[in-house]
Amino acid sequence: MSDENEVMSTEDRLIYMANQIARNLAALGDEEAVAMTADHIHAFWDPAMKRRIAALAVARPQALSPIAAAAVGRVATP
Repeated sequence: MSDENEVMSTEDRLIYMANQIARNLAALGDEEAVAMTADHIHAFWDPAMKRRIAALAVARPQALSPIAAAAVGRVATP
């Protein structure tokens, strides 16, 4: 059984998704990857998901990659 088939909590799934988006955009360079990851989260995640990932960034900062953490910080800032 691969890791992707394991059952994840909602929190773990949000962290996984944010990190996956950031990882896929990392080749663009940090600044562009942060901006595009933030744009993606802003455009495609519903408000509850955005609130939850912002709370997770505070509660579990080590769980997010640097790019994902910076992107979440941009989305969470009004």
